[in-house]
Amino acid sequence: MAKKATREAYGEALKKLAASNPNVVVLDADLSGSTKTVEFKKVCPERFYNVGIAEQNLIGTAAGMAIAGKVAFASTFAMFAAGRAFEIIRNTVAYPSLNVKIAATHAGLTVGEDGASHQAIEDISLMRSIPNMTVINPADCIEAEKAILKAAEYVGPVYIRLGRAAVENIYDDSYEFEIGKGVELRKGTDVTIIATGLMVQKSLKAAEELEKDGISARVINIHTIKPIDKDIIIQAAKETGAIVTAEEHSIIGGLGSAVLEVLSDSCPVPLKRVGVLDVFGESGKPDELLEKYHLTENNILQECKNIIKQKK
Repeated sequence: MAKKATREAYGEALKKLAASNPNVVVLDADLSGSTKTVEFKKVCPERFYNVGIAEQNLIGTAAGMAIAGKVAFASTFAMFAAGRAFEIIRNTVAYPSLNVKIAATHAGLTVGEDGASHQAIEDISLMRSIPNMTVINPADCIEAEKAILKAAEYVGPVYIRLGRAAVENIYDDSYEFEIGKGVELRKGTDVTIIATGLMVQKSLKAAEELEKDGISARVINIHTIKPIDKDIIIQAAKETGAIVTAEEHSIIGGLGSAVLEVLSDSCPVPLKRVGVLDVFGESGKPDELLEKYHLTENNILQECKNIIKQKK
């Protein structure tokens, strides 16, 4: 199956928005070739702004344009967006709840050879802690493009997490994306795998392997980390009695933490988290890094088997 990075879908979505929405403006911090905002610049240069390597100014300028009635998409690498510009996002965008869409690319370990300094494994945690912020992490290119188009319609701050590495598509063009609604991709009765981003594909493969061992695994894609779909999580907990979460992010503050918060309030069941432990990444090939940091379908499979033993 052909693979494509979600950042590529971002560029394609921006081209559509250039034609369909005259209020959309796009800003970048001198990384437009990598973030793919260059695709917007090619068709609509008069609404494209390169602020240079100045991420705080990137967000501040986007906020000003939002105040003037624009739908502002601001892009840079996730490490610089969520990290370097955090205070500006919090106080200038989220506090007044401005219509700024922060589309951050190159998130997670699969940035690869750029190493720990560029591998944002804390960005979901940072962004979901901010009031008024919506946080989206698409699983494939089709979902990414549809998420960008929906984000342009949504009024308020949105953080969209995009990847550098190519991933397989799990959806087709008929898929309808809805902010805040999880998607059940596979039915199951013994355990539920709740995944986000590229770990959705790995979770589906893990479920297929579990079926060979007589284990029925439900798979849910939580593309919107905030607001999280509590209903689909609680239903899965009640019906399967055990949860495994999977994310290309630290297990501290990410999807796993968000699911734990829901379960602890409403339906406590055993849960295991597959994600980056409390460590930094390192330079390496994306697939090798996922293997080293235990973010593979086999790791998900093993945790499913472990958690089933803990069911009441």
